[in-house]
Amino acid sequence: MKNLYINTRFFFALIGVGALYVLAFFFPIFMWIAHIGLIVCFVVVLVDCLLLFNQKDGVLAQRILPEKLSNGDENSVKIDVKNNYRFKINTKIIDEIPFQFQKRDFMIQKQIESGKNTFFQYILEPKERGEYNFGNLNIYTESPIGFVSKRFQFLKDANLPSYPSFIHLRKYELMAIQSEFMLGGIKKIRKLGHTMEFEQIKEYVPGDDIRTINWKATSKTSRLMVNQFQDEKSQRIFMLIDTGRTMKMPFNGLSLLDYSINATMALSHIILKKNDRAGMMTFSKKTENKIAAENKSGQLKKISEALYNIKTDFFESDFNRLYQDVKYSINQRSLILLFTNFETLDGLNRQMKYLRGIAKNHLLVVVFFKNSELQSLIHKNPESIQEIYDEIIAEKFEFEKKLIIQELRKYGIYTVYTLPENLNIDVINKYLEIKARGIL
Repeated sequence: MKNLYINTRFFFALIGVGALYVLAFFFPIFMWIAHIGLIVCFVVVLVDCLLLFNQKDGVLAQRILPEKLSNGDENSVKIDVKNNYRFKINTKIIDEIPFQFQKRDFMIQKQIESGKNTFFQYILEPKERGEYNFGNLNIYTESPIGFVSKRFQFLKDANLPSYPSFIHLRKYELMAIQSEFMLGGIKKIRKLGHTMEFEQIKEYVPGDDIRTINWKATSKTSRLMVNQFQDEKSQRIFMLIDTGRTMKMPFNGLSLLDYSINATMALSHIILKKNDRAGMMTFSKKTENKIAAENKSGQLKKISEALYNIKTDFFESDFNRLYQDVKYSINQRSLILLFTNFETLDGLNRQMKYLRGIAKNHLLVVVFFKNSELQSLIHKNPESIQEIYDEIIAEKFEFEKKLIIQELRKYGIYTVYTLPENLNIDVINKYLEIKARGIL
């Protein structure tokens, strides 16, 4: 009888019977009514138990999980419940979701007709990578009487990994095909020229770039002919992710490291779709998780597996070691996107000689982050002395970030300075811009 539970309706009935016994103390006529009420309560409980426990498989249910969770995104978990009883039932569905979500009040109530099934879903948004363990799917079933409930348990111990964000990869791919991104409006990437990878000679049509006119072919055919170029393919793009202590800073439940990992996943998908070669590595005290730049069919999966177990180690990152490893492991000129975070100009200056060394042989883009908390202070109308002080300090930090950008640009180093939540769009936009301008 471990699956038998007494409902509050039964206790309310007992309270009513108890009230009759109290009245019987003053009015003896209520004594027999109280006895009859007590007997009726227990008879109804017995009937209710027979209705629920007479059928072994009165309720069938299954939890439908995705193959893996997408970190930082909304993941849907679906539940299908079928009523095999000959009467309508009321159910309370309690799914034992992973402890990482800290949801202690999860319960869904459904009413299911006889022979019917109900299908619903709920949303989980993981904030960290790793294993997520689902416990039992508990279905508490009540008959129309509602004095007792029977518990059904399904799907014990389901493990699900949480990988870097992959749900929106298709959306980013469609945006990249159109060469535009929605971010407070439409930002179009303007092609400033063309790459030198020749494709064919074709007849001129209105709208073609007149700078590409092939005069020799024009003289031979007596028709205006132009050279047609295509985007250069098989370019090498490396993503370097700082796993030092500065990347542990959290925003909206995710650390800067998690945002960088999700952006690396999204950017790798676009790079491979553009027929370029995507590679990556992480660094702190030493470089790890090295993935050579390739465009093979299994490259995205290889990158995803490497990103899955990355953690911050809380050390000060060694840019000297990074420079040495980049120098000897990346032999050809490549586009390097460095995900890190500089809070002060002094912090940048300590590493500047190593960044300049990398930029000497490669096209370097330093990706670092706006502090969304400071941004809210800057755009807030201060109403007290304390708020004025807070705004001044926030503006000082923001000004220092602008000095960092100027210092990097002085040495030909490109930057992406963005809010964490806008990182995916901004880094993909920067990659498409560099590719369109043909500056790699």
